[in-house]
Amino acid sequence: MDIFEKCSKYTTARDAIAGGYYPYFIPLTENEGTEAVFRGHRLIMCGSNNYLGLTTHPKVRQAALEAIQRYGTSCTGSRFLNGTIELHEQLERELAVWVGKEAALVFSTGMQANLGTISAIVSRDDVVILDKQDHASIVDGAKLSWGKTVRFRHNDMADLERVLRQQDGENGKLVVVDGLYSMEGDIAPLAEIVPLCKKYNARLMVDDAHATGVLGGGRGTAAHLNMTEEVDLIMSTFSKSFASLGGFIAGAEDIVHYIKHHARSMIFSASIPPANAAAALAALHVMQEEPERIQRVNDIAATMRKEYQRLGFDIGKSVSPIIPILIGDDTRTLTIWKELFDAGVFVNPVISPAVPEGRQLLRTSYMATHTDAQMSRILETFAKVGKQVGLIS
Repeated sequence: MDIFEKCSKYTTARDAIAGGYYPYFIPLTENEGTEAVFRGHRLIMCGSNNYLGLTTHPKVRQAALEAIQRYGTSCTGSRFLNGTIELHEQLERELAVWVGKEAALVFSTGMQANLGTISAIVSRDDVVILDKQDHASIVDGAKLSWGKTVRFRHNDMADLERVLRQQDGENGKLVVVDGLYSMEGDIAPLAEIVPLCKKYNARLMVDDAHATGVLGGGRGTAAHLNMTEEVDLIMSTFSKSFASLGGFIAGAEDIVHYIKHHARSMIFSASIPPANAAAALAALHVMQEEPERIQRVNDIAATMRKEYQRLGFDIGKSVSPIIPILIGDDTRTLTIWKELFDAGVFVNPVISPAVPEGRQLLRTSYMATHTDAQMSRILETFAKVGKQVGLIS
C-alpha cells in the first residue's frame, strides 16, 4: 500500500468546500478586534480569543515595533543556545510574580509549553492523568512522555478518585486539567481536585490558556478560586489575552529549572521573536494598569449568557466569556454557522470528534472591546437564525 493513498481518499473537506459550508481557513482581509472582513463582507467577530481586545492597544503595538527596531525580527536560535535575550527573562520574572509562582519559563507557543513540560516531567514509571476534555496539546504532551496516560470523565471527581486509587502508590503522578475549558466555558473544580491530589500524592498542573487575563483579576483559575499555592504548575499562552504568540509554564524554581533543561520542544525550537515577547509583556502591563478591561469582558459575558438563555438557547455550564450554543448535530451546526456568517456574525463551529457526539456546538467568545450595539446585533442575529432553523421557538 502506498503511504500517500489515504491522502487521495480523503474527500471530506473538499466536499464541504464544494458544498459551500466549509468553515475553516477563512482568509480575512481585515481583523481589527471586534470586526473582520472577508471578501468585502464585514462581520462582527464573535469567535476570537482576544478577550481583552489588546491586539490593537497602542501600547502593545508600540512595544512590538520598538522591539523590532532594537532586536530585529528574530532571535534565529534556541533559547538553549543563542536565542535568549534580556526581554525573555524580564517577561519570565514578571509572569511568575503575576501568577504567584517562584519562576516561569517562556516557550515559542502554548502548544510547545504543554508538550515540553509534560514530556519532561512524566518519566517511564510515572502516570499522567487527564480530564477527557483537556486540550489536544495536553493529550499530545502525555503521548510524547514515556509514562502511562489515564483519563477521567470531565469534571467528575468520583471518577478522578477512582483513577487515582488504581495507580501504583510508588509511581509518580501528574494530574493535568484545563482551568477554563475552551469549548464550553466551564472551569475545573480545583477546590475538589486539590484534596484528591494530596490524598493520593499526585502533583497538579493547570492549563490556564483561556483563563489568564479573564479570571482571578487576570491571574487565572487558581487565583479565581484562591488555590494558587495548592496548584503546582500553571501554564498559559500569549495568543489569547496577551495579544501575541508564545506560552509559559510557572511553578517552583527547581521544577522550572528542570523543565528548562529537559523540555525538547523548547531546546530544539527557535525562541519567541522579540516583537512577540515585547507585545506579551506590554499586554501584561495593560492588564495591571487597566483592570477595568477584565471587569468589562466578564460583565459582557454575564449579559450574553443571560440573554442567550432568555432566548431559549442551551449554553451548557458556561461561567465565562466562552459561551457555547449547543446544537448536537454536525450538519445542523454547520448549517447554522453558515446562516450566521452570511448574516454578519463570525462564530466557530465545533463538530465531532473535536467534541463528543451529541455535544456539537457553536463556540462564541467575547472581548472587552465589544460595544453594546455589537452585542445587541449578535443577539438579534442569533434570535432570527435560531427561529428560522427551529433551534429556538
